[in-house]
Amino acid sequence: MEPRFEFAMAVTIRLKKRLSLGPLPVGGNRLSVGIEGGSFEGPAIRGEVLPGGGEWPHVREDDVFCFDARYHLRTEDGTTILLHNRGYRHASPEVMERLWALRPGDVVSPTEYYFRCTPAFEVAPGPHGWLSRHVFVGLGERFETGNRIRYFKVL
Repeated sequence: MEPRFEFAMAVTIRLKKRLSLGPLPVGGNRLSVGIEGGSFEGPAIRGEVLPGGGEWPHVREDDVFCFDARYHLRTEDGTTILLHNRGYRHASPEVMERLWALRPGDVVSPTEYYFRCTPAFEVAPGPHGWLSRHVFVGLGERFETGNRIRYFKVL
């Protein structure tokens, strides 16, 4: 049986300026990036990304960006959801350099890099409980102000 996917939502987050914590004794660099806010929308859900939380990516020596993010979503009906997202972003050295140096108006096509993730959602039972009962995969895009990730439920 082959997996099928169903679009669940797109989440757009605005990120604060990143802080660098490296180089690290174990290699690479650790970043700390706060979440400023954002929004999300899908066929059965919509709302805002709450300020707070953040990303703590490890940039490995092979230039693979391994991110680990935790932040909160609040739906239009007031439900709060914790999103824990882990994944990878990598590309050729030239494309990675362009992604690091994004300025207003710059665009790097997501076809030029790999940005995939596996989220886990924590939410109370109720109308959005389906988020904590399924596996999801995300496909991301990097912008000058943050990221947009489209999440798909694995059926």
